[in-house]
Amino acid sequence: MKVHAIRTGSVRIKTAQIEGRGHGMVDILADRNWSDWLPTFAWAMEHEEGVIVVDTGQASHLLRGYGRSLHPFFRWEVRFQIEPEEEIGPQLRSLGIGSRDVKRVVMTHLHMDHDAGLAHFPHSEVLIVPGELDQASGFAGKLRGYLPQHWPKGFNPSRLVLDGGPFGPFGASKRLTKAGDVIAVATPGHTPNHISVLVEEGDATIFLAGDTSYNEGLMLAGKVDGVGSNTQVSATTLAAIKRFAATQLTIYLPTHDPQSAARLAARCSVQAAA
Repeated sequence: MKVHAIRTGSVRIKTAQIEGRGHGMVDILADRNWSDWLPTFAWAMEHEEGVIVVDTGQASHLLRGYGRSLHPFFRWEVRFQIEPEEEIGPQLRSLGIGSRDVKRVVMTHLHMDHDAGLAHFPHSEVLIVPGELDQASGFAGKLRGYLPQHWPKGFNPSRLVLDGGPFGPFGASKRLTKAGDVIAVATPGHTPNHISVLVEEGDATIFLAGDTSYNEGLMLAGKVDGVGSNTQVSATTLAAIKRFAATQLTIYLPTHDPQSAARLAARCSVQAAA
């Protein structure tokens, strides 16, 4: 099995979003400090049961949204850079992977920089945890900062129910392959129903972390982001990831960590970096 890191453009956000200060969206809106340009990774694994994609990254339609959204976060607090050829569909084709080759798309959550590329997968089963889909849908979803109006026409995802019991320190899970080597686990915090996807590769686990943290150092330090509505839930998730990595060789790959692709290529584990 081969796992590809696919950089779908770049994003800048406020520093108060990356490391929370206890005031949530109010603090993010008040922050005048921007991050450097950060990558937005999506992931594709060439599995014997079919290609599995985790998150779909940014798309160029996000560039048309500035100044028009009703949500203050999208209006003032985020900036995107992406060219059409950087979207996940063209990049997969450059790897020899067509849209019909992708069996499943698994979404860690439905924020705009993770779901913008969904239109590239009209033939794939899209798996989303029910609570996340409900949170993002309709007018209420728009008010929460999601962009359901940009989902593909006729979008009909499958509901991913984590009914496989605990997995290590994670309270809920679901094995996504017959081989049992790709597992979705509950990692709430950044959103209430956020998940991560674990890929078992020999004696190591590739941890496709979504936005559980913005980089590995913040996870190790237990520093939650400024987005999640419940800092205790976020902190509990980070502690669970750290415990998992202490007992299992774990290659931890957050979506916006500038070092994620290099760690994947070098198979650099959390234990090796600590």
